[in-house]
Amino acid sequence: MRLTILHKIFLAFLMTFSVSSVSAAEIWVSTTGKDTNDGTKANPLATVHMAMRKARELRRLKDPSIKDGIHIIVQNGTYYLNAPLFVRPEDSGTAESPTTIEADANARPIISGGFEIKNWKKGANINGVKKANIWVADAPQKAGEIINYRQLWVNGKKAVRAKSTSGNQMDRILSWDAATETCWIPFKDKSIKYESGMEMFIIQWWSTANLRIKNIEVQKDSARLSFEQPESRIQSEHPWPAPWISKNNGNSAFFLNNGISMLNEAGEWYLDKKNAKIYYIPREGEDLTSAKVTVPVLENLVEIKGTIDSPVHHFNFKGISFQYSNWLRPSQQGHVPLQAGMYLLDAYKLKIPGTPNQANLENQGWVGRPRAAVEVNYAHNNQFESCRFEHLSSTGLDFNKGTNHNTIKGNLFKDIGGNAINVGVFSEEAFEAHLPLVIKDEREICSDELITDNLITNVANEDWGCLGIAAGFVKNLTIEHNEISDVAYSGISMGWGWTHTKNVMENNKIIGNKIHHYAKHLHDVSGIYTLSSQPNSRIEENYIDKVYNSPYAHDPFLWLYLYTDEGSQGFTIKNNWIATEKILKNNNGPEGNIWENNNPYVSTKIKEAAGIRAPYINLTKEVAIDEKWGLQELPKAVAIEMIGSDFDIEKVKSTIKGFRIVGESLYQWKNHLVIYGKMNQPERTKKKLALVYPSAQIKIYENPIYDFQNFERCKDSKTASEWENIVLTANLVDDPKLQKEYVDYHTTQFEKWPEIAKGFCNADFQQLQVFKNDRQLMLIISIPKGENLDKLNPKTTENNPRVNDWNALMKKYQTGIEGAKPDETWIFLNKVN
Repeated sequence: MRLTILHKIFLAFLMTFSVSSVSAAEIWVSTTGKDTNDGTKANPLATVHMAMRKARELRRLKDPSIKDGIHIIVQNGTYYLNAPLFVRPEDSGTAESPTTIEADANARPIISGGFEIKNWKKGANINGVKKANIWVADAPQKAGEIINYRQLWVNGKKAVRAKSTSGNQMDRILSWDAATETCWIPFKDKSIKYESGMEMFIIQWWSTANLRIKNIEVQKDSARLSFEQPESRIQSEHPWPAPWISKNNGNSAFFLNNGISMLNEAGEWYLDKKNAKIYYIPREGEDLTSAKVTVPVLENLVEIKGTIDSPVHHFNFKGISFQYSNWLRPSQQGHVPLQAGMYLLDAYKLKIPGTPNQANLENQGWVGRPRAAVEVNYAHNNQFESCRFEHLSSTGLDFNKGTNHNTIKGNLFKDIGGNAINVGVFSEEAFEAHLPLVIKDEREICSDELITDNLITNVANEDWGCLGIAAGFVKNLTIEHNEISDVAYSGISMGWGWTHTKNVMENNKIIGNKIHHYAKHLHDVSGIYTLSSQPNSRIEENYIDKVYNSPYAHDPFLWLYLYTDEGSQGFTIKNNWIATEKILKNNNGPEGNIWENNNPYVSTKIKEAAGIRAPYINLTKEVAIDEKWGLQELPKAVAIEMIGSDFDIEKVKSTIKGFRIVGESLYQWKNHLVIYGKMNQPERTKKKLALVYPSAQIKIYENPIYDFQNFERCKDSKTASEWENIVLTANLVDDPKLQKEYVDYHTTQFEKWPEIAKGFCNADFQQLQVFKNDRQLMLIISIPKGENLDKLNPKTTENNPRVNDWNALMKKYQTGIEGAKPDETWIFLNKVN
C-alpha cells in the first residue's frame, strides 16, 4: 500500500516537472476530438469554444505553463458553430504571454457559421424549366422554424437569388413618386407574379437599396411598386443618394428578386418557406449529388468584446479561416444605406437648411452598422495574421469602438458581401451623420491600428455601395501595402461626417497600397476617398489603376483615382501613381490639402513597391479579376472649338461640368473659344454645347497627328507636377498634296528629325501636340507651371540648327486662319480665367 502511494507521488512530481518545463501551453483541437478530452495533441478537444474555456481556466489559476503564452492549435477541418465564439476580457493575455488561436502546421482550419444542405433530388417542375434541370431539397429548420438566409454557395461559388433579369442585365425604373412612396417600372414579362418576400434591388448614385415589395399593381406594360415599412418612408424621404432620373444617362437600374416565378436560369436558387423547400438550377458541370451546398446561419462568428475599463488584449488569430456568415436585416427591415453600407434609420430633407455645425446643411440622417463575421469592441494589442475571410454575407472584419494598437496583416478577404474591413465609429445610432465626433474619453476612439499586407478581392458583392477598407472616425490609423481588386464601389474610404469642423480624426496614413479593378457597379467612386478634417494625414505612394466600366452608373464620367470629398482638409497627397489626373476636390475644408506629383509620371519604383510585401506575397495568387467585365477607357487629350459670338463663359463651364474633363481649360481669340483637356466621348460634349449654342460652329480636335511627351522622349528628365498650356491655331495651305506632306513630316519626325524632340527636351516642354480638323491645326504646348514660353522657346535651337531648318520648312505649309492679319500664321489664344 505504501509503495503504491509513493509511486503516485512520484508520478505527480514527474507531471508537475514536465508541465513547468514547457515554456508555453498547448491546447489542441480536432474535428475527431472530444470536448471531454484533456486537449493534448494525442487527445484533442472537439471545439475551439472548449479550448478557449480551458485557456481561460489556465489564466484564472495562473498555471505556470502559460509563462510564454497559450497556443490553441486547430487541426485541419471545418468547425461548425452553433453560437459565435465570444472572447472576453478574462481571455486576455500579456505581451509576454499572449493567447493565440492558430492553425496546425500546413493546415487550413475553417470556423464556419454555415449549414450544408444535402439529399438533393432533381425533377421539380417550375416555370416551364425542364424537370431534369431543377433540383430540390428540404429547407433546413431550427426550433421548428425555417432557417432564413439570403445567400447560397455551391462548391464555394455564390449562387444567384432568383431574379427578374438574366445574367448581369438590369432594367431601368420609369419614375419614382416620393409623395406616394411608389415606383413605376417596365413590366413586360407577365410570367413574374407578386409573391410575399419579393424585393427590389435598386442602384442610386453611390449606393444601392434592398426594398421589400408590398404590392405590384400591373397596368399594361408597366407596374407600380409599393414597399414595406420602414424602408418605404426612408427611401422616399432621404435626399442623398436618391433614385436617379436622367434622359442623358438613363434612370436608376434595378431588378426584382426572391420570387419562385423568376427561377429560370442556371445558377439561380429560391427558398420556398411556405413549403419548406429549396430549389436550385445547377450551372454547367455542377453535380448536386456530390456538390457541397452551404447556406449561412450565424450573422456573427467571433465577437471580441471588452469594456472601456477592461479591454480584451493580447489575443491573436493566426492561419484561421472564417467562412459563411449570414446577413438578415434586409429581409427584416429593408436596407437603405447612406454610404459605405451604413444603413439609414431615419433621414429627411430640412425645410429650412442649417444646423449649428453647418449653416448650409439641407438634410439629416441617422445610420446603423451592419453585422460582421468578426466584430471587435474595446480591444487592444490583438492581431489577425494569415487568416482567411471568405464567403461572408456582410462585413468581414469590424474594429468598431474602443480599439487600439491592433494589427491586421497578411490576411485574405475574398467573396465578401459588404466591406472587407471596417474601422472606427461611423456615427452611432443616436448621432446625426453630419456631426463631427468629439468625445471626452479618448479610450472610445479607434486609434493606432495597423492594416498591412492584406489581399482584399471580390468584395462588396451583395451591398454594392461598400468598399475594400472603410474607416470612419479614426486616429493614427495606418493602411499600408494592401492590394485591393474587384470591388463594386471604391477601394479605400477614410473619414466620416461631411464636415471641416475639428473632430477626433488626425494623423491617418494610406501608404503604398495597390488598388485596381474597382467601380464595377457604381460611380461617384474613387480608388481612395476621404471625408472631413484629418490634420497631419497622408496619402502617399499608392498605385491606382484599371477602373471597371459600370453599365449601370448614373454618371458615366464620375469615376476617379483620388477624391477628397466634403470637408476634407489636413491631408498631404503626393507621389501617387495614377493612370491620368482623374481627381476631384469637392467642397474641401478652408485649411486645404497639399497636392504634389499625383500622375503617371511618378517614379516607377513607387508603382513596383506598392501592394503586398514578403512574407505574404503568395496571397497575390488569389487575386480576383472579372476579365469579362469591361474597363474604362482613359480620357484622351481633345480640343473643342466653338466659333460664334457672345459666349457666356460661366454658362459654357456649367454646360460641360458633367463631362468631368481632366485639366479643363478655356482659351479665346475673337469669336473662337477653345476647350482643352482630357475627356471621354467628346461627341457627347459637342452635342450638349450645340443644344445651348445652336448657331455656333463646333469642331472637335482629337487623335493628334503629332504627340511629343517629355516623359517618353527626354532621358533622365523629371516631369513637372503642374503644367500650363499654351494654345495656338493656324491653317494648312489649301493644297491637299502639301497637307499630306505636312502630316507625313510629323508622322516620321521622331525618326527622321530627332533633333526636334531633343530641342523640346532642352526647353523643358512637357508636351507638344498638333491636332488637325480639315485644314485647321490646333497646337498645344505644355510647359511647367510658372515658366514662360518666350524664355523657354529659344532653348529649342541652342546648339541645334536643325530646329531652324525644320521651322523654315514648315512655313510653306502653314497660313493664318480667317480673321488673322496678313503677316500672322499662328494665333495665340488667351486663357480664360
